[in-house]
Amino acid sequence: GAFQKKGHSARILSPEEAERLAKDQVLVSEFKQLKLEKEAQKNWDLFYKRNSTNFFKDRHWTTREFQELKACGEFADQKLTILEAGCGVGNCLFPLLEEDLNIFAYACDFSPRAVEYVKRNALYNTERCKVFQCDLTKDDLLENIPADSVDVVTLIFVLSAIHPDKMHLVLKNIYKVLKPGKCVLFRDYGLYDHAMLRFKSGSKLGENFYVRQDGTRSYFFTEEFLSELFKAEGYKQVVNEYVQRETVNRKEDLRVPRVFLQSKFQKP
Repeated sequence: GAFQKKGHSARILSPEEAERLAKDQVLVSEFKQLKLEKEAQKNWDLFYKRNSTNFFKDRHWTTREFQELKACGEFADQKLTILEAGCGVGNCLFPLLEEDLNIFAYACDFSPRAVEYVKRNALYNTERCKVFQCDLTKDDLLENIPADSVDVVTLIFVLSAIHPDKMHLVLKNIYKVLKPGKCVLFRDYGLYDHAMLRFKSGSKLGENFYVRQDGTRSYFFTEEFLSELFKAEGYKQVVNEYVQRETVNRKEDLRVPRVFLQSKFQKP
């Protein structure tokens, strides 16, 4: 079971959690940090090699959490064009295409292997989606998508995997293909999420930025940081709030605090 609340206040740490985070100040060496940046694509490719298409569950919650995916059609049977930036193996893409036959989707991922898995999926249909490999921090989306042509961009658990210094490049890139007046729908890890508190000493890359054992990285967002990031690239903030959930594992009697940031930013 789980309960969920939304709002603008960050999660409050227990004294033990606060003490543990305060102690963990040693950063991964600069040499190793540069190596992780250089090998980011390889590490995500290996992640998909190990886990195939089995790691993430299909995301059937996206239309529940983001009414815009339904409401951005102003009239019945309107064709919608979406971009799923960082599509992984299609856990969000395919449920959306099944649910709404009027959607055409562009989808891209950093990992060539993930893109290959999407293309091999029985639901993949080139008349309804175009998938391509792309490093959003440097490959121009305009090579695959016309300017100002997309109704909705989803950025779901993607930006956290990118170095904070390069996040603005992703938002700049997406801005070019989004229609004026349309939105980016964002959901990602929030500050003090359970995953952040589980990192062992020696995993810290910078403020709120960590490396997992497999070399993939994760950033944990504050509301303020995300807001400034989008606004600096010309977006207008529509919604930006923490989603706090407590997931209860009844078998083990564990209560796990999950914190996400869920937001919507508009291209004026």
